Amino acid sequence: MARLLHKVVALATIGLVAATAACSDPGAAPASGGDGSASAAAWPEPTAKLDGTTLTIWAAQNSNTIPAEVAKDFEAATGAKVDIVTVPDPYEQGVQTKVASGDKPDLAFWQPTGSQLTALNAKQNLQPLDGAPFIDSYKPALKDVTGILDGTRYAALVTTPAVEGVWYNKEVFAEYGITETPKSFDEMVADAEKIKAGGGVPFYEMGGDKWATQWWVQVQLADAAKSGLWDEVNKGQQKFTDPTILGAVTKYDDLVKQGLFNSNITSATFEDQGQAVLSGEAAMAVQVNTFFSQLQAKASTDELNQKIGFFPISPSGNVGTFIPDQSNALVAFKTGDSAREAAARQFLSFWLSETEYTKFVEAQNTVSILQGVDTPATVPTALTANADSIGDSVGSMQVEAIVNPDLYLNLANMLAGQATPEQVAQTTQDQFAQLAQAIGAPGF
Repeated sequence: MARLLHKVVALATIGLVAATAACSDPGAAPASGGDGSASAAAWPEPTAKLDGTTLTIWAAQNSNTIPAEVAKDFEAATGAKVDIVTVPDPYEQGVQTKVASGDKPDLAFWQPTGSQLTALNAKQNLQPLDGAPFIDSYKPALKDVTGILDGTRYAALVTTPAVEGVWYNKEVFAEYGITETPKSFDEMVADAEKIKAGGGVPFYEMGGDKWATQWWVQVQLADAAKSGLWDEVNKGQQKFTDPTILGAVTKYDDLVKQGLFNSNITSATFEDQGQAVLSGEAAMAVQVNTFFSQLQAKASTDELNQKIGFFPISPSGNVGTFIPDQSNALVAFKTGDSAREAAARQFLSFWLSETEYTKFVEAQNTVSILQGVDTPATVPTALTANADSIGDSVGSMQVEAIVNPDLYLNLANMLAGQATPEQVAQTTQDQFAQLAQAIGAPGF
């Protein structure tokens, strides 16, 4: 509850600070078109000279190395200086607290979802990125998938958004005679029961680190999300305590009680989870892309291609649930310094130019999000399969809901025997309503 109240205070404080700044300095916004968006003319050439300009980028501990080489290239090309500042975890709360106090960087890594853009009071604090020269270069499936709030683009994707799905050990599947990946959630459970009957561990959960517990509920909600679930939740027409979401929580609890997970589920860590699936100790893990990044640090591409696969999952089929995280995108702040604001936009254009982005994906060994820039041949097939699933995926709670309650903490309490599914649903609903009220959402 302390974490929830911190969120509420941060949201309210950011709004107050932003409103005061808007009244005291109405001319601080960057050059814009008639609709308030940054115009095409406001985007400098990527390599325009910036001698004497210093840009600050805020990053988390897991994203602070991502822009390093781009920053060096930008400095060499423009004469600018780029400082990358690591904000300690928990990153999101740290950034919100700093912004609420009036401390703003030029750029920051940020989860480009509607709820997280709302948390930063995007309209007041962030530069609109409409008209950016790189937008039309995005692959069609990614162009408008995230980074947009109330019709305005505030975030620039630099890597493929994460997708919730199943990372599995191919050798374990073969050992238990599973020759095809499941075509529905129930088929996946049937395969899990087959593995358990043969003495194996079907699923591995990192209940000790807690944050991934929510993926098990969200993948079960993929079909409902496609049919407008989160829009109904946002309007108060459906609640976490109603059968759809409560049913997903209950199903997760039932699978755990059936013994389909690792016995140390309440203490296991993210690191444990990766090692278990890579080694074949467990067959599957429901996770996002950062899970595979961990495996890439442990094994070669050849070994990963031999052992690890990925498939999206949903009740009716193979619909993925996408959830971009803060390492996938950057936002540019309104700082009141028009020259630095323009330089921040220039940095984004430079990063997403064809030449620089080609260097970036090769250095990161990651999937390209731009048309005209090929994904390196060294990228493991499981990661490309994950990226390929985005086109048919649906937004997660973090993408579609107006606010994000602490579902994962409540589920971790359930795994520890400290809450029933009904209590998880009620606590999460109460948190959602409190957060929604804090941002002035209608009906709350």
